[in-house]
Amino acid sequence: MSIFPITEADLHAYVDGRLPSARMAEVEAYLAAHPDEADRLQVYAAQNAALHALFDPVLEEIVPSRVSAPVRLGWQWRWQNLAAGLAIAVLGGGAGWGLRGATDYDPRLASDYTRPAFSQPARGLAHQAAVAHVVYSPDVRRPVEIGAEQEDQLVAWLSKRLGSKIHPPRLGKLGYELIGGRLLPGTSGPVAQFMYHDRTGQRLTLYVSNEQAHNRDTGFRFAAEGPVNVFYWIDGKFGYALSAGIDKGKLARVASAVYEQLETPV
Repeated sequence: MSIFPITEADLHAYVDGRLPSARMAEVEAYLAAHPDEADRLQVYAAQNAALHALFDPVLEEIVPSRVSAPVRLGWQWRWQNLAAGLAIAVLGGGAGWGLRGATDYDPRLASDYTRPAFSQPARGLAHQAAVAHVVYSPDVRRPVEIGAEQEDQLVAWLSKRLGSKIHPPRLGKLGYELIGGRLLPGTSGPVAQFMYHDRTGQRLTLYVSNEQAHNRDTGFRFAAEGPVNVFYWIDGKFGYALSAGIDKGKLARVASAVYEQLETPV
């Protein structure tokens, strides 16, 4: 047995596939003796896989011709590091030109196809929501900061931090129950995330931002962000984005129910 204890750095290197072979057997023996730690690393591995699916395709995009070669290399290096695990940083800034997924109207939710496209900050809402979904939804132990059993406290806390009354929609008729919520960093202030799950364990998240006062378009938009589908819209200063790894049609029905409840609180 090694005289060197297993460290957090060893565990992260194991998840990332960067652990030296000489240390591999020791870490695997440690995980076999500590099943809780093994479960935790499985969550990290799932997050890594989802983040790679979300960000790796960005490296294949055609860089605008106005961007010089050195700058192109800088962008590639930056996105590679994001894909490696620095996704939380994206939540604190705009999505930039690296926003993934074509956006369009969904005929289930809107009939006006003549409206202008959302501004870049509004389009970035979908990307930020998808990243937050990928980071937190696989978490088995603590996917939320405050659970549904303390919903009153959750609503009061998030409403105070966002400066407006917000509440989690009721989605039980669609098979989804509230798990809870958490506070996240936005571009210039806090945002809220509510998380739900169904009987199979499938999770979806509602991302609520109050940084959209400059946007006046209230139409629904759809974005495919890697493995995550997102419906998002603007209502006054608020931006809402519903994210899940389910097909577009099912997510559209949930988004419609969320919108109706936000218009007429229950």
